[in-house]
Amino acid sequence: MPKKVVPEAERRRRRPTRQGTVLSEKHIVETALRMLREHGSAGLTARRLGAALGADPSTLYRYFSGLDGLTRAIGEELMGRALDSWTPTGHWRADLRSLGMAIHASYLAHPQAALLTASRVTGRPREIEVDEAILGILRGVGFGDAEAVGLYHAFIDLALAFASLDAGALAVKDEARQADESMWTSTYARLPAATHPHIAATSRLLADRMNLSAYPIVLDTLLDRAEARLAGSRGRASGAA
Repeated sequence: MPKKVVPEAERRRRRPTRQGTVLSEKHIVETALRMLREHGSAGLTARRLGAALGADPSTLYRYFSGLDGLTRAIGEELMGRALDSWTPTGHWRADLRSLGMAIHASYLAHPQAALLTASRVTGRPREIEVDEAILGILRGVGFGDAEAVGLYHAFIDLALAFASLDAGALAVKDEARQADESMWTSTYARLPAATHPHIAATSRLLADRMNLSAYPIVLDTLLDRAEARLAGSRGRASGAA
């Protein structure tokens, strides 16, 4: 049975840790993000986190329902950072695009954390705020509820799927990533046209594109489709009137 999480007002330490810091949920999450960046998910344990905080490992359970609860809080932090970096303009397509790019960038800033959290649903306030903003934009511009939910589903899954995919490339060691990236010039670009005519014809373009994220292109494709559907529904409504 999971331990009951103590409300923050009741669980705050009255004395600082051995490092002179008063613990809070935010400080624990920031420390966990640093540990993930330095050691990967395998290095994030209650014992190591306690040592990094200068506190007993059991302290974690006063703030979170174990490491899984901490994982959700890390995901919430990444969503919150995306939201804080986003400024809506009132233009629905531009706002959705900039929010999607903000989510993608927030996760890529912490690749190891992205791999750990991109597939999770936190149910926490900042994540809920992001979801409310997306649905509000879609419903506000005229999409019906079923269409708004379908587009929201595609939009958020697309952002998080590419965040996870692109974070995977960033999370590997530099030499391995550089070896992967060089394949487009060291291997693909040298394939003969006699046996691989299509790769040979496009090898220079492949080398220019394939080490970049395809997320902006695919996001624009989704938004193009959404815009066309909206225009179609407005046209039908105008014709019926």
